[in-house]
Amino acid sequence: MREMRRQGAIALPLVLVNMFQFLLQVVSLMMVGHLGSLSLSSAAIASSLCNVTGYIILLGMASALETLCGQAYGAEQYQKLGLYTQKAIIALLVVCIPITILWFYMEKLLILIGQESDISHEAGKYAVCLLPGLFGAALLQPMVKFLQSQSLVLPLLGASAFTLCFHVPVCWILLFKSSVGYVGAAVAVSLSYWVNVAALALYIKFAPACRKTSTGFSREAITGIHNFLGLALLSAVMICLEYWSFELLVLVSGLLPDPELEASVLSICIYSMYLVYSIPYGLGAAASTRVSNELGAGCPRTARLAVFVAVLLAVIDGSVISTSIYAIRYLLGHAYSSDEEVIQYVVKMAPLVSVSAFMDAIQGVLSGVVRGCGRQDLGAYVNLGAFYLLGVPVACVLGFYFHFGAIGLWIGILSGSTAQAILLSLITGFANWERQAENARDRMIDKPIAFSGEDA
Repeated sequence: MREMRRQGAIALPLVLVNMFQFLLQVVSLMMVGHLGSLSLSSAAIASSLCNVTGYIILLGMASALETLCGQAYGAEQYQKLGLYTQKAIIALLVVCIPITILWFYMEKLLILIGQESDISHEAGKYAVCLLPGLFGAALLQPMVKFLQSQSLVLPLLGASAFTLCFHVPVCWILLFKSSVGYVGAAVAVSLSYWVNVAALALYIKFAPACRKTSTGFSREAITGIHNFLGLALLSAVMICLEYWSFELLVLVSGLLPDPELEASVLSICIYSMYLVYSIPYGLGAAASTRVSNELGAGCPRTARLAVFVAVLLAVIDGSVISTSIYAIRYLLGHAYSSDEEVIQYVVKMAPLVSVSAFMDAIQGVLSGVVRGCGRQDLGAYVNLGAFYLLGVPVACVLGFYFHFGAIGLWIGILSGSTAQAILLSLITGFANWERQAENARDRMIDKPIAFSGEDA
């Protein structure tokens, strides 16, 4: 019960933080929708591609800090938290350079893949206006992981709530009270990222809780950056492979016989999944923090206990969410569309979506455990095999060869999620926690950790 309270105190604020950050894009698109279908479709396409090619990559690379900062904090190597965070910021800013070039040529890229020229032109302008936010995210994500690894989650909650409160009126003013037009939403998103960065930077600078871990700039952050990049790239691959599979699902749905209907239904289901995934993502982040802290402290038995509690919470969360989605299956479609055909199609998809919600709860928490242990290489292999050797091929066969449409595509991606959850369960179940604590000790080589007979 004590461990459950610890994880709950970390997970609940992180769930809200994730929701608030997700709502920045949602609120922007909702407001843009009142300006016309061209503005909405252009902004939606640009936001989706920018997430896939930019924000998700930065999030994945920054997730390496869940291992490094979490284990350093557990090992009481407080100075290393600041050093690792500096390395992450430098690496992410460098990665932003090729992403910037890609976003500048977003219009040509969309035309190349067959998108209409008007939509491509407007989406290209929207992507360019998101560029300042990209560099803001390169600073924001390492700061979030820096504080998360120390269980300082209430400042994250306060900063994200303040940012959302800032974003809503600024976005409205830029869209409806200025001559900026629909790109005002992108400008508002970029400004909001920097507001969040400023709020967290002030807290890290002046808060007594960060006095031990916040360090001035060190030259070692540059000279030893290759050590960080290895784990960061594996973390990015692990997370991106999963997110990209869902985006690929929407992309191929446009090739189905009734693309407008199929893509609309899939978008509704995926949007709903993203919304409820905030909960297992928060639980996974809490599990990552607890596991990495305990491994860094040389307490493998307590780390194993943290995993057991995290999985228990995941089962409870998955059961509640999946049951709720199935219970509101007749109402779910009405929240997004007034088209009766779309609504009835969503009702057919709801049982599959509810099962997916359960599997995502399990794999979301176990992915956090993998990050806490620093086993992102295994996580990347699991996601590659589960989604691209199983999930996507099954989806294409059922969707196109057997003509199951969106249902077939979703069954394929559900098979990938199920395989992912099973493989991660096996990796976690057969883990040697003493060996994982030794690996954490090797990362914190400055201070060898002696294992105690009784874990704290």
